[in-house]
Amino acid sequence: MEGKKILLGVCGGIAAYKTASLVRLLVKDGYEVKVVMTTSSKSFITPLTLSTLSKNPVASDFIKNDQGEWQNHVELGLWADLMVIAPATANSMAKMANGICDNLLMSVYLSAKCPVMFAPTMDLDMYQHPSVKANQATLISYGNIIIRPGIGELASGLEGEGRMAEPEEIYNAIQNHFNSKQRFNGKKVLVTAGPTFEKIDPVRFIGNHSSGKMGVSIAKKFISEGAEVVLVSGPGVEQLDEVDIHQLSVNTADEMYEATKSNYQQVDVAIFAAAVADYRPAKISSEKIKKAEDAMIIELVKNKDIAYEMGKLKTLKQINVGFALETENEELHALGKLKKKNFDLVVLNSLNDIGAGFSHNTNKITIFNANQESRRYSLKSKEDVAKDIVDAVFELYED
Repeated sequence: MEGKKILLGVCGGIAAYKTASLVRLLVKDGYEVKVVMTTSSKSFITPLTLSTLSKNPVASDFIKNDQGEWQNHVELGLWADLMVIAPATANSMAKMANGICDNLLMSVYLSAKCPVMFAPTMDLDMYQHPSVKANQATLISYGNIIIRPGIGELASGLEGEGRMAEPEEIYNAIQNHFNSKQRFNGKKVLVTAGPTFEKIDPVRFIGNHSSGKMGVSIAKKFISEGAEVVLVSGPGVEQLDEVDIHQLSVNTADEMYEATKSNYQQVDVAIFAAAVADYRPAKISSEKIKKAEDAMIIELVKNKDIAYEMGKLKTLKQINVGFALETENEELHALGKLKKKNFDLVVLNSLNDIGAGFSHNTNKITIFNANQESRRYSLKSKEDVAKDIVDAVFELYED
């Protein structure tokens, strides 16, 4: 990354100490780094440390020195190829979202013409507060790129979300930003994710253990590649606030079918990652069913097979990708779905593989194409699996 210019904004949070490692990683890889600090951030890490590591003077005040030389915030904002604010505290995020310009860092942020990334950091309850969430959503709507905090031990001693991403994670986000070819720029992608819940009565339902993590990871990866994504998600699936995701939350298979069908003809790629219930109760009781006999029989009727129905509507310009979660005769069942549902690719994962399937953060897959050729992958994080799937879709465009 020789010659790429990074402007690092450091705010006053305990995670500021991590910026020393981040600067070191960036400089080692050939980035040119300049640092702008808020006054409060100096309580957590010294300007001398960051200027030594960055090999550039650290800016923190509008006046550079005793001679009254002005620190040109506009010049700093125009200098950078990318601005990264890490840590981004609740206070600074509020200022960024509302255009409050009371320190040098905020002046530089408001003057910046380059993309801006921000890495939130704060305690568990603060991060969940509606005002913080609203400011975060506003920043994303402005086109800022969030580097999401992790879950772990916080400075307060609590355990939860709000821990600033590690320096290596921020470094990787920066690398991906510059390396991304935006291969799906201008493309529209539909992704289904998570389970469906089929009501028995007001308190009971038929469902499954799907978390929607795989579908969400795929949706995020397509967004990072420039696509506009419609995410049709079942109950319990993570709610996303990325700018280019239009998320439709549904509960039942019928609702997922209608949401998918209404968007399908406008998309270039459809990824059917949801674990849709095959059957639903023929009758839904309006009252809670009371315990009476030793046994209870519930008549079930078949739901529409969403992927199959969309396969009948598929045009030559569209790509459909399906999933096969199997426990026996796995390849045979996967290849059967490939043909029956008019898939261009089918992704097979087995519940017999440790770390694969529902609720895990990892997955192990085999991808089959329309010629029944297969490619097997090792156990990976679902984020890395999503990359493999998106790469496989892109290969279809190259062929």
